[in-house]
Order: sequence, then structure tokens, then C-alpha cells
Amino acid sequence: MSLVRLNIKGISYSQTQSGAYALVLSEVEGSRTLPIVIGAFEAQSIAIALEKEIKPPRPLTHDLFKSFADRFQIVIKQVIIHKLVDGVFYSSLICKRDNIEEIIDTRTSDAIALATRFNAPIFTYENILDKAGIYLKMKDELLPEKEDKNIEKLIEKPKKSSSYTKDTLKQLNEKLDEAVHNEDYELAAKIRDEINKRTS
Repeated sequence: MSLVRLNIKGISYSQTQSGAYALVLSEVEGSRTLPIVIGAFEAQSIAIALEKEIKPPRPLTHDLFKSFADRFQIVIKQVIIHKLVDGVFYSSLICKRDNIEEIIDTRTSDAIALATRFNAPIFTYENILDKAGIYLKMKDELLPEKEDKNIEKLIEKPKKSSSYTKDTLKQLNEKLDEAVHNEDYELAAKIRDEINKRTS
């Protein structure tokens, strides 16, 4: 079975499961996407790893794992999403230390949170994309590959940015610092987007 490389396309609220998020992966050389439902903590951890501007005051669990691995010279070479059973994705971390390779079983959300920190490539098998992949038309409309209508509900359309129009840049930066200090990274990302919009 041939491996297909994936990139992280984005994260959005899941409309099928309360309190969950949809992590959307897209194939590097193709138009299919792979939506995976993940928990709020893992979604936050992945988002923070992708956002270079937001630094948590204390290391998150996946940051701790990265520091631990670095200290003992363990490198994650790649992540492979290797199985799909009853809507659950199964993944492996391919790790290397002293030229010895090890395969470690992991939840897909944890695997991707670590892949973002190690800059490790993410792969899946062609048959998994055939089963669960969906095609994206222009303008990000979703076209299911199969006749499974529920998959469309996994990804919501982007919301309009929050209204911080009355705040000055100084106030926005203060609010950003406060949100990061309070570990409210979702709010911090919204404020950061507003700052970027004004300064770009």
C-alpha cells in the first residue's frame, strides 16, 4: 500500500460532537482532505504549535514530551495514520535514537500534536483516504467522496473575526498578554488575528 503525505489544513469546531474539534488534513499532491474529530485539549495543543507568536507560560504536555525526547536524543521521524476502524483513526510514531528505529502506538491527535513540534511529516495510506477522504472544491465547498452526508458537518465555515474595533493596538496587545497569561489560547488567537489585520 502506498503512503500519501498530508499537511494540516486547519482546525474548526465539530458540529457533530459537542466540545470536540475537527482537525482537517489535506494531501500534499492532491485535492482530498481527511477530517478527524479530536478533543479540545489536543486541538489547543496543535493550534499553539502552529502559532509561533503564542508562547504558553508553562509547557503543555506535548511540549514536555518534546523536551524529554530532545534531552534523551529521541527524534520523531514521521507519523503514519495506519488504520481506520468504526470511525476511529489509529496512528504510529516512527522514532529514532542511536540509529535504532522504534514504532510507538499513539492516538492520532497526540501524534499530530507531536509531529508539529518535531517538524515530522504526516502520512496515511491510500486506502484510508479512499474510505474517509473528501474532495474540496474551489471556495472551500465540501464535496463528499462517498454518499456520507454527515462528513460535511465536521467542518464549519470560517466565522467573521471578533469585533475589537473600539480597542487601540496598545489595548489589544495588553489583552493578548492577559489571554496568554490566563492560558486562554482561543481568545489569544482571535486577538492576534485582529492585530495582524490592522498591522498588515
